[in-house]
Amino acid sequence: MAYRNLMISNDATLTLKNKQLHIKSESVSDTVPVEDIDTILIESRQSLISTALLGALAQNGAAVFVCDQTHMPCGVLLPYLQHSRQHDVVKRQLEMTVPTKKQLWKQVVMAKISNQARCLHLFGNEDMAQELVSISKNVKSGDSGHAESHAAAKYFRALFSKGFTRGNEQDQRNTWLNYGYAIVRGCVARTLAVYGFFQTFGIHHHSQLNQFNLADDFMEPFRPIVDIFVAQNTEAGSELTTKAKRQLYSLVSYNMGIDGKKYALTYAIERVVQGFSSVVAGKRKDLLLPELMPLQRHDYE
Repeated sequence: MAYRNLMISNDATLTLKNKQLHIKSESVSDTVPVEDIDTILIESRQSLISTALLGALAQNGAAVFVCDQTHMPCGVLLPYLQHSRQHDVVKRQLEMTVPTKKQLWKQVVMAKISNQARCLHLFGNEDMAQELVSISKNVKSGDSGHAESHAAAKYFRALFSKGFTRGNEQDQRNTWLNYGYAIVRGCVARTLAVYGFFQTFGIHHHSQLNQFNLADDFMEPFRPIVDIFVAQNTEAGSELTTKAKRQLYSLVSYNMGIDGKKYALTYAIERVVQGFSSVVAGKRKDLLLPELMPLQRHDYE
């Protein structure tokens, strides 16, 4: 199973030889088996990567992130046509009824709010945590009562400060959040692609300008793992340093709970997508969804 998550911060040349990723820079010369690589984040804008290596990483199902001029993740290489029965998967996906999608979205929103409550509980804000638990239990089909946005308004003020808003670009905590969310979004998109889903069509998100509506649906309950890290490590003016980016990127190896078991974030995402595959195939009615845990790197035995 792939488990290595690599971040390339300095200028380097990345090539493929004998099924190994070769990394060469002024200070580093290293090799990593391609089959061990789960994700790569190439932050350096001057790094070079061979098409042979890109092809091998795609065949292995690895997610390759690239960054813009501000060093924020702006794109991800997704594996193409990896699923042996993609036609059947997409056909079943598109045949899902509106009531079914509304029930699935209800489950996603309930899981997201429950994880926000767990986040506040871990910070000792028990009163607001219990309030969010109450909100999560009253989510309506399709979230027609807008419980998600109602909970978010309470949650972020309780987690950061009463004056905190997600749209405030002057508050550096939003930069940290956006960086972490971009990584999670890319990992979700990669896994959905591996399992053959057509991501333009979500169960709730439906923007015609968004190619990743389905990824945006399923990343929602994973967001609090980024939130809790940012809340523990920042203040309003905290700069997003290279060290901070490495720490945020390392969250892909941190524990999330699924059905009573601990998994690294990237494999927890896979378990969620596996559950969705079973729902689409008619093998189960309910999704498998993640539970937030205290921040701890997953122990690969």
